Amino acid sequence: MKYITAIFFSIAIVLASIFLGNAYVNRANPDGKISVTGSGSTDFTSDLIVWEGQFSRFNSNLKTAFDQLITDKQAVEDYLISKGIPREEIVFNSMQTSDRTQSQYENGNFVGSVFVGYDLTQTVKVESKDVELIESVSREVTELLNKGVQFNSYAPRYYYTKLADLKIEMISKATEDAHLRAEKIAENSGGKLGKLKDAKMGVFQITGQNSGEDFSWGGSFNTSDKNKTASITMRLEYDIK
Repeated sequence: MKYITAIFFSIAIVLASIFLGNAYVNRANPDGKISVTGSGSTDFTSDLIVWEGQFSRFNSNLKTAFDQLITDKQAVEDYLISKGIPREEIVFNSMQTSDRTQSQYENGNFVGSVFVGYDLTQTVKVESKDVELIESVSREVTELLNKGVQFNSYAPRYYYTKLADLKIEMISKATEDAHLRAEKIAENSGGKLGKLKDAKMGVFQITGQNSGEDFSWGGSFNTSDKNKTASITMRLEYDIK
């Protein structure tokens, strides 16, 4: 009886050792996971342009300056319409007025400022889908100088009205790229790709084509180039079987 008890006790010890050993191995080697980052990019051309310009007048008499600016405003509007821009796309902002002063000196020392007149300025903005037309007008608008209008043209800004659809397309491309990378890594490691555990979108940014812009970790949104490149990254995490 004593020997039988000893045998059972020995078997119990062996079984317990095997069980504990397997438990340790399982804890030390959890199910494998793999994280990959995929990217997607595409080139596109802007379909919306925003262009602004400013004109101004100076006069020692406020009413005279005001009347001159009103005349200039009409000249600007007539010019833009003559170039083919619809009246409803032309928006004039409110008139801005500021005093102009001149510094006074005596024996090289500043002694104060004296009022010399009024500076009146007004800006005009055009927002259009006819990108080529507005580009042309923005370059030729100096013709207004021949009409006596002191006009300053700003650089156009370019946008894309289908950006939401483009972003979805980029996410799809980046996700597919990440999935292919994950499959290749799993294959090379002798495993098999399991379920998708997590997916996170990275930086979405728009840069000008051939602009030399650097990638920004905070993202960037180019408005100075008509031809652009959109790019995005996706980070996926899979189980490995």
